[in-house]
Amino acid sequence: MGAETITSALRGVVANKLRSSLTILGLTIGVASVIVLIAVGNGSSHAVQQRIEALGSNVLLVTRGFTLGGSGSSGQSTQPLTQADASALNDRRDAPDVLNSSPVVNASPTLVNGSVSYEPSQFVGTTPGYEQARDYQIAEGSFFTSQDVQKRDRVVVIGPTVASNLFPGQNPVGQTIQVGGSQYQVIGVTQSKGSNGIQDQDDVAFAPLTAVQDTLTGYGDIDQIVVQAKSRSALDDAEAEVTSVLDQRHKITSAADADFRVINQGSILQASSSTSSVFTTLLGEVA
Repeated sequence: MGAETITSALRGVVANKLRSSLTILGLTIGVASVIVLIAVGNGSSHAVQQRIEALGSNVLLVTRGFTLGGSGSSGQSTQPLTQADASALNDRRDAPDVLNSSPVVNASPTLVNGSVSYEPSQFVGTTPGYEQARDYQIAEGSFFTSQDVQKRDRVVVIGPTVASNLFPGQNPVGQTIQVGGSQYQVIGVTQSKGSNGIQDQDDVAFAPLTAVQDTLTGYGDIDQIVVQAKSRSALDDAEAEVTSVLDQRHKITSAADADFRVINQGSILQASSSTSSVFTTLLGEVA
């Protein structure tokens, strides 16, 4: 019975070659469509996660402003972020899951090398922990040290985009440039990180916080605090500790009156993964 069925089927296929060929072609296209669309979904998810992770390793970003839903309706005056806030977050007793905390000030100076001038998209005054938190690697020279910050040394580390614009065909390390009219020595060039989808991460320059305050921004408030947790699994605990420490320092009694925000990289990754999973499932169903 089984042999007769198979023989009959084969005869049908041979007798209707065009119909059989079209059926096989349709099945091939269908299976290929499913494979390609799911691959596109998975690839997109991986690309988005890589771009988020490129922003830093296990990072919490503390910025000034009210938390979502907050309006400061109590009339309580808000406090700026300060270097003392950043230092408090490095206290292992109050924030045991924080690896390091780096205060940040942003400036927009023009960099000048001889007759060549260039304005990077980011010029950051900070402390050495920023390099590790933001996952920058040094290609040439070195990053500045805590001693450079303490001594107010006017040194700068530049990204590859800045280096190619200011020093075409040259080695920038050891050379002196004008930064907003003040002399800085280039001590390092970072490895290329490319674009994160928002901006060129190589179009940057970093200098000791104290030097930038001396020459560019003055000793006012800081713009943000970059906090690195000890591990990805410790991000949520570190966020709770950061919030608790700053609540006490800023005398915040309710979330509605918070004058700072803590952005959790882990939460962004999780949301991105969930969205990508739904997208990939949808593509599979469409295929």
